[in-house]
Amino acid sequence: MTSMTNLIRKRVLVTGGAGFLGSHLCERLLKEGNDVICLDNYFTGTKQNINHLRDDPHFELMRHDVTFPLYIEVDEIYNLACPASPVHYQHDPVQTTKTSVHGAINMLGLAKRVGAKIFQASTSEVYGDPHVHPQREEYWGNVNPIGIRSCYDEGKRCAETLFFDYHRQHDLRIKVGRIFNTYGPRMHPNDGRVVSNFIMQALTGQDITLYGDGGQTRSFCYCDDLIEAFVRIMNTGDHFTGPVNIGNPNEFTIKQLAEKVIELTGSKSKLIYKPLPSDDPMQRKPDISLAKQELDWEPTIQLEEGLGKTIAYFDGLLKAGDKSVADIQRAA
Repeated sequence: MTSMTNLIRKRVLVTGGAGFLGSHLCERLLKEGNDVICLDNYFTGTKQNINHLRDDPHFELMRHDVTFPLYIEVDEIYNLACPASPVHYQHDPVQTTKTSVHGAINMLGLAKRVGAKIFQASTSEVYGDPHVHPQREEYWGNVNPIGIRSCYDEGKRCAETLFFDYHRQHDLRIKVGRIFNTYGPRMHPNDGRVVSNFIMQALTGQDITLYGDGGQTRSFCYCDDLIEAFVRIMNTGDHFTGPVNIGNPNEFTIKQLAEKVIELTGSKSKLIYKPLPSDDPMQRKPDISLAKQELDWEPTIQLEEGLGKTIAYFDGLLKAGDKSVADIQRAA
């Protein structure tokens, strides 16, 4: 006899599902009793991130690039596909823009065809180098449209435009979450983001590189908290579309982060300073009032606890001789 659980099991597509956040989301959705289709082209995602899920009969892995149309049957779509670190999205900036824009068009088209609800993983980078602090959803941002980060910033801004135009024009059920700095296990060790950079430098005994004077600020959200917010956004009623900020409002300077990593790793690394990259935002702090009101959500894992878990993950990669950290070990 077919159980009621099987009758109501949702088919959920996660684009970028083999990436850092995508793999955690796939894991969460499977635990909740869904059929999960993990789609990735492995530009930044890796099979290693989702290997532990592949024997689950309700998990399906599909190699596909979202810049090409997709024809499958699903009930919900989480659109996470896009390189999210400057090192990766600046490697091929044209492709980055195409992933955000063509990817959004293709996933919105799929959602329209099958009547699916669709979530867009947007970013705090839509605010650019903000003149408003902390950043609220009503703020339109201060973004350079022709800079080296524009492929990502403007690509994500255009994706939001497409989502809301599909909502207005086709009555599509959309959800938009703006992700602030996030960290945790399964980050790529060579992705160039400050948390992974600092941890890998500290664990391998290299000097820790700060850009500018280290006084620029960021707010760091642990991945488990962020995935909880994703699921809550998707489960809101059709009245709520977002955009909604999701991140940890506790603000730290980059220098404070580096000092905390040195403390937690017991490293003898020293701080060295280099020029600030072009268009690097000086401040990042989400106002999460809307998330508290609409999602009853706020982060529960604070920086020291989350860094401890992330350091343990990277330390495990180093001890296992993981190929993805070989270049860092050679540089140490």
